[in-house]
Amino acid sequence: MTLYLVAIHHADDDDPAVQEDEAMGHAIDLLNEEMSAAGVRVFAGGLESAGQAKSLRAGPDGKVAVTDGPYLHAAEHVGGFWLLEAANLDEALAWGKKAVIACRAPVEVRAFLAGRD
Repeated sequence: MTLYLVAIHHADDDDPAVQEDEAMGHAIDLLNEEMSAAGVRVFAGGLESAGQAKSLRAGPDGKVAVTDGPYLHAAEHVGGFWLLEAANLDEALAWGKKAVIACRAPVEVRAFLAGRD
């Protein structure tokens, strides 16, 4: 079994608190239940908006600077994700397709390079 990240992307100016209506919340809850019942869901969570992020960078002097905002300025950001344990990429993509429908947003599926310790 391989670990896969199924990441949900939101437009940078989206407010998930406004965007997610009751029907969408219900669809996500049902997907979480289905993933748990199938034994693939390791972890899931939503993220605050990218504007609430803190970015850390090491300077040439070795000191770490903390700044407000996302590390990368982009049109979209990760709004939440699932960590799934699936048999193969095809299985992970099948769950990703369900996530697209439930979340009404683009999804990215990526395998982890290293296994769990």
